[in-house]
Amino acid sequence: MGKFRDLWDRSKDGKDAEKRSFARYAIFATLLFLVLVGFVNQNNIVRWVKAERDIRRLDRQVKEYNAKIDDMDRQIRNLNSDKDSLEQFARENFGFAEPGDDVFLVEK
Repeated sequence: MGKFRDLWDRSKDGKDAEKRSFARYAIFATLLFLVLVGFVNQNNIVRWVKAERDIRRLDRQVKEYNAKIDDMDRQIRNLNSDKDSLEQFARENFGFAEPGDDVFLVEK
């Protein structure tokens, strides 16, 4: 860190004044470039990071929805193939009952 700090002290340039001047210029130009590319430019690094985060979030949603779709498809196949499961589904979700059944409605 000491050498870097000494680079900015012009009194220590001596015979290497030209090299040290170029090093100061190169460091400044590099920092300016990084600031422009990283934050100022319309297609900047901050926007890339946000887009990557959004892509990961949307990928998780797609996986969740695909799992729900698979579960619903399995449930539909089960309801189409088994009459008992269809009756149970109708009773649980729509309040259907057979004649003589006691029905208790619980409100949430």
